[in-house]
Amino acid sequence: MSGHSKWSTIKRKKGAIDAKRSKIFSKLSKEITIAVKDGGGHDPDYNPRLRIAIQNAKGVNMPKDNIERAIKKGDQDGSNFTASSFEGYAAHGIAVFVECLSDNNNRVVSNVRAAFNKYNGTLGTNGSLSFLFDRKGIFEFEKTDAMDFDELEMEFIDAGAEDIEIEDNNVTITCALEDFGSMNKKFEELKIVPSSAELQRIPNDTKALAVDEAKTVLRLIEALEDDDDVQNVFHNLEMTDELAESME
Repeated sequence: MSGHSKWSTIKRKKGAIDAKRSKIFSKLSKEITIAVKDGGGHDPDYNPRLRIAIQNAKGVNMPKDNIERAIKKGDQDGSNFTASSFEGYAAHGIAVFVECLSDNNNRVVSNVRAAFNKYNGTLGTNGSLSFLFDRKGIFEFEKTDAMDFDELEMEFIDAGAEDIEIEDNNVTITCALEDFGSMNKKFEELKIVPSSAELQRIPNDTKALAVDEAKTVLRLIEALEDDDDVQNVFHNLEMTDELAESME
């Protein structure tokens, strides 16, 4: 199983245990609101970004009322959210890429810098780490006994799948950035609703650390992920078997 797939599995387990659903719902609500404001209205049939955001919200069992409130907020909210990103190194040379969405740029800059400082990280200049990560489309869905999976694999490969992995019946498909749209269309054509469909930054190479060292890096990552202005945190820490076992 790849490092990405391991991280996905651990995140799902931790999400169920840690009860951080309100944080997840908050980030997804913001994405739905932005999709309405910037993506072409509140009808998901004519707004692909909104359709994917709603799909992701349903994938984590976000209540229908929450989704509808976020859509309505996009029609009414005058707040001006701005996307920003930060790049730097955590302790022990682990690269960290942070994507934010905020209506207060001073706050997000201050909070991200404080997190890096607290956990012995170092912020760099934008673009300094971009060569370490590739933008990829990542899709996840639940495999069922009713599926002819051999046939599905061929369909997804035709749509641009570069990698297909299965872990505990959870299927993770990776595709190139330029194939993200065609992969979405393929899911719609096959009438499969993915639990998650996202553009992520996948590291070209990962770095393994001893468990104690890795956990110091994870404290920074978790602090960033807990910030309401942070949408995504990507890094090149390798999920070793020992680290995975220590997190279960």
